[in-house]
Amino acid sequence: MSESTHPADTFGPPAPVPVLSVSPVVLPVPGRAVDLEVRVSAPLTGTDLPVVLLSHGQGHSNHLSSLNGYAPLVNFWAAHGFVVIQPTHLSSTTLDLAPDTPGAPMYWRSRAEDMTHILDRLDAIEAAVPQLLGRLDHGRVAVAGHSMGGHTASLLLGARLTDPDDGTTVNLAEPRITAGVLLAAPGRGGDALTPQVAENYPFLSTPDFSRMTTPTLVVAGDKDASAHLTVRGPDWHTDPYTLFPGPKSLLTLFDAEHGLGGISGYDVAETTDENPARVALLQRLTWAYLRTALHPGDPAWQTACEALAAEADPLGRVDSK
Repeated sequence: MSESTHPADTFGPPAPVPVLSVSPVVLPVPGRAVDLEVRVSAPLTGTDLPVVLLSHGQGHSNHLSSLNGYAPLVNFWAAHGFVVIQPTHLSSTTLDLAPDTPGAPMYWRSRAEDMTHILDRLDAIEAAVPQLLGRLDHGRVAVAGHSMGGHTASLLLGARLTDPDDGTTVNLAEPRITAGVLLAAPGRGGDALTPQVAENYPFLSTPDFSRMTTPTLVVAGDKDASAHLTVRGPDWHTDPYTLFPGPKSLLTLFDAEHGLGGISGYDVAETTDENPARVALLQRLTWAYLRTALHPGDPAWQTACEALAAEADPLGRVDSK
């Protein structure tokens, strides 16, 4: 396929604008092991800017699992009209917390609570970044997450789980979040997990997607076997689409593995399926989804899906229900 006929060139947002990126913005949180640090990336121009909270995964690299990762997505979204806020979760290797810190090693509950703290402190974030003062639309908020970050995002979007410590049902749904993007997120638990994961990460054993009704785009690679996590193969990552009700879409990326072409950073060693064209497609499709989800009636998502479907040799497929 020639570059001129690639779907990344046939649809997409307007021309990008320069991006302002500030880090760390420090938010003191009583009771948290360390203060919450975030990166804020935003277009230099524009007002009434929607907010996207981005939850990092747990890859092998030391710094991608922090506020310093996911530049391919962050820079694109910010250059096209979104304010992207990235926390460094307690699970980040950059913090080097003691292994007996409460919640270790994955801090699944704290990860979701980080996002609620951010939404509670948007005014403080604006004050810390004067160039943003008065430019955020606090009423238009989405969450996105990759891998373990997808688990975090699913909880904020309404998924439940059983607390492995006390057996209670955990509900961390955040009503201020009205749309989501799950990137290579975990699927169902039970016999879908490898024995090692079921034993060491019991919070992954009991997800319930049946009440995750917030509109969501689920992105999965059809070669993302994640054999260290699941015995199900690539279909496991589609569970948040197939097992929850409400408006939802599934983007299946052909030949994509867990890195989805390289979204966690530029030229990073942990990407096993590096493909700039795939990343470009994912940038535009996620932008289009978020644009329409946060601005109902905007045709960006429909236009993007039609353009992808019209390709003779597409890099992926969209299903919706």
